[in-house]
Amino acid sequence: MDSNAEAWRQHGESFDLPGTRQRLRRFVADREWERFHTPKNLAMALAAEAGELLELFQWLSDEESRSVVDLPEDLALVREELADVLLYLIRLADVLGVDLQEAVDLKLEKNARNYPIGEAKGSATKYSRRSTH
Repeated sequence: MDSNAEAWRQHGESFDLPGTRQRLRRFVADREWERFHTPKNLAMALAAEAGELLELFQWLSDEESRSVVDLPEDLALVREELADVLLYLIRLADVLGVDLQEAVDLKLEKNARNYPIGEAKGSATKYSRRSTH
């Protein structure tokens, strides 16, 4: 088990990415949907599901959006859309042969370089817009 998975488990969270990817492959194969799962179609489906997630928060204030966790019916809708987004993301990465764990690790390393704590702490300014003094 890698250190990232171990860190999640220590916080009471776990996610079996390889197992989920395998379950998705079986789900798709059982329905003979492989021909529909092109990168273009999967990226479009991913964007559509992200839009459905966004719609749940549209017009809410920041405070209202945070209170979703206290509203079981609303939280159930958010949970379902999050799952849809994640499933399409996993499927797209699988079709393209992208190792998501490696991609995440590399991106976090890049973000750490772009947003050093001393310069980025407490600031929402994008790294490319910060002054270079």
